[in-house]
Amino acid sequence: MSDHAVLHVKGRVLVGPDDVRDELWVVGGRVTYDRPVTPATESVAVEGWALPGLVDAHCHVGLDAHGPVDADTAEKQALTDREIGALLIRDAGSPSDTRWIDDREDLPKIIRAGRHIARTRRYIRNYAHEIEPDDLVAYVAQEARRGDGWVKLVGDWIDREAGDLTACWPRDAVEAAIAEAHRLGARVTAHCFAEDSLRDLVEAGIDCIEHATGLTEDTIPLFAERGVAIVPTLVNIATFPDLAAGGEKKFPRWSAHMRRLYDRRYDTVRAAYDAGVPVFAGTDAGGSLPHGLVAAEVAELTRAGIPPVAALSATTWGARDWLGRPGLTEGAPADLVVYEADPRQDVRVLAAPRRVVLRGRVVG
Repeated sequence: MSDHAVLHVKGRVLVGPDDVRDELWVVGGRVTYDRPVTPATESVAVEGWALPGLVDAHCHVGLDAHGPVDADTAEKQALTDREIGALLIRDAGSPSDTRWIDDREDLPKIIRAGRHIARTRRYIRNYAHEIEPDDLVAYVAQEARRGDGWVKLVGDWIDREAGDLTACWPRDAVEAAIAEAHRLGARVTAHCFAEDSLRDLVEAGIDCIEHATGLTEDTIPLFAERGVAIVPTLVNIATFPDLAAGGEKKFPRWSAHMRRLYDRRYDTVRAAYDAGVPVFAGTDAGGSLPHGLVAAEVAELTRAGIPPVAALSATTWGARDWLGRPGLTEGAPADLVVYEADPRQDVRVLAAPRRVVLRGRVVG
């Protein structure tokens, strides 16, 4: 498909959950709903149900279970996400410099959070800046300048002396750090499995919590009141039983805690959604999990009891709006995915895209 070709998408174009149109055209890599009047040198037609390119709101390109990866591996990760239709990625922490991806028209767009910021010896080796509270503001400022409008903290992790998950940062440190990020125009998110760190982080002004398995009936109303989003990463929470089994002998309290968080995962997500907490789809791919799991994550959200259209919004319309990126609006970059059936009726169709269109080009 050449730069001068016109792509015609026919069928049902889901501009929004209730805004359904019969067709759109792609001219010069951008969406238009006005039929082109100038004959194209080449015309390509695609038929089906079209959605904006999917969003994986918690992903790690350039990272694997051991730390940073080379460019070839990062490219394969991004291509795997592209194949499933994940065309916009919020990279929730990576030690790799993936800026070169921005120059590739054939790879998904990445919104970076810089590198994770963790407490010393309180996170996965080779992933994060590992620092103490006195340095938190400086490192948050550094990563706010390096990222694309986000900073990622590690809010809790196993404390080997306590033998369980505990909060990583004192309240005054996160208040000062989040204020500095906001001053620099960046939003802040945090990895949190457990209960203890959530109130301090939310009252300190945090914008999002990753995983959020520690939400309770006491903290869910606070999240709703403050508009703090969660990205549950349920495909990652599915690994908790294996993690718990591996740590049973050395950290029995931690293992039991992880099992409790796992057992109530669906109830937690549904209670948050019912209370009005914004919920978005993210996979946590790139650590121990493979890429290309966003369709599976949306299916998990529905298993938790989130209605199908809301689960779709968590990876399409709502997610793009939250991240400040356009969907299938007039003049927007033509990033879209076409399916054989209506994904509002059955989100499982997301696992089998008919066509993937990135920046106006059919790439899959």
